[in-house]
Amino acid sequence: MRRTGADHKRGPILPQRLQLHPDRLFPAESRTRDIARALYESVCDLPIISPHGHTDPAWFAENAAFGNPAELLLQLDHYLFRMLYSQGVKLEELGIGADADPREAWRIFARHYHLFRGTPSRIWLDWVFAEAFGIDVRLEGETADHYYDVIDAALQTDAFRPHALFDRFGIEFLATTEGALDPLDHHRTIRESDWQGRVVTTYRPDAVIDPEFEGFAENLAKFGELTGEDVMDWNGYLAAHRNRRAFFKAHGATATDHGHASPATANLSPAGAQALFDRVKTGHASAQDAELFRGQMLTEMARMSLDDGLVMQIHPGSYRNHNAALFEAFGRDKGADIPTSVDFVNGLKPLLDAVGNEPDLTIILFTLDEDTYARELAPLAGHYPCLRLGPAWWFHDTPEGMRRFRRRTTETAGFYNTVGFNDDTRAFLSIPARHDLARRIDCGFLAELVAEHRLEEDEAFEVAHALTYGLVRDAYRL
Repeated sequence: MRRTGADHKRGPILPQRLQLHPDRLFPAESRTRDIARALYESVCDLPIISPHGHTDPAWFAENAAFGNPAELLLQLDHYLFRMLYSQGVKLEELGIGADADPREAWRIFARHYHLFRGTPSRIWLDWVFAEAFGIDVRLEGETADHYYDVIDAALQTDAFRPHALFDRFGIEFLATTEGALDPLDHHRTIRESDWQGRVVTTYRPDAVIDPEFEGFAENLAKFGELTGEDVMDWNGYLAAHRNRRAFFKAHGATATDHGHASPATANLSPAGAQALFDRVKTGHASAQDAELFRGQMLTEMARMSLDDGLVMQIHPGSYRNHNAALFEAFGRDKGADIPTSVDFVNGLKPLLDAVGNEPDLTIILFTLDEDTYARELAPLAGHYPCLRLGPAWWFHDTPEGMRRFRRRTTETAGFYNTVGFNDDTRAFLSIPARHDLARRIDCGFLAELVAEHRLEEDEAFEVAHALTYGLVRDAYRL
């Protein structure tokens, strides 16, 4: 046991050991845990497929050494600084939007590491510290400098450059996400290099689809310059999207991604769509027209996916940049996004009326509104040929969130209308930690079904492999 300050006369206080229990996250009941362990052992070493994420393609294009521990592990991870901010830590102190001594930022993080007890961030980071860097004491104020020195020294070696870590982590496929205006220079460099790692892009057109996106009118002008299309005309605007989708596909893209506030869709006539576009293209659309236009464009993107084969991902239900002052000071993606309720049944009806029965179309649905799992998403995906359920996402990419997802969707949608796991992360070193967590939770869920005689054990091994590897390859057409 760790000594407290009361027995300081007997010697210095020693740091607690950092140990990852081999049965972590498995069911507590011994027989079920044994089944989960066997299932996990059958899938734990399978390659990682990461079909949706936000890592920086420059890392893989340049293969340069990462900067420092704070830059790599703290400043890229909004899960971390949203928690620290909630406890009064200023983002500037962490080096967010301001210059700060990285070692001091790390010390602040270490002193507050206890805030992450019980959170998935603690699970992911402890895996990174123990498995990636071989650290065997817990992170806290007293061990902050030890951590910083060990990690900083490792990052200066070739073994911790992006290509080496990609291979060490067993990543078979990784997709990043770029906006419609991105030139994809880094992806071009990757494709033209001798490196064999498969890193591709994903088409994210929100900046030129959402009339409420900052700089929408200016973005449209750049869209036209980039494609050579008349984007002030509805048909020219659609042609510009086809142009960019083809460009992204030529750089390896297998999917598109749409981060709209809601899953509302529309299916207007060509004349109605043209009239709507004329109202929104100036960047001064009403809220109603903006929502209608986003909905129309989801249907248009689905039709384009039928033509070019790109898998469509819809990520609705986030009130983005909820903290207006934080957004003004630091910009997007600084930890102030909040889940909202959504309506998939009515929202998707126009799109599904248009293309929902197409077996050659794949639309993967994500949600931050867990109430829709059993009531809406599982029944929809359990019926429409084009729909699949994405895994528990963002705020629910957690042990309990993953369990809730399986328990609320499996009986109606089954396993095979889901798409396995994706990590959706900016934090590169957390990828294997997140996949390991998902594999453990899925194996625990399957073990419960076996123990309750709801699933035969040989079937559970097949499903475990599918949830880890097969379904994600099939869904993203790899």
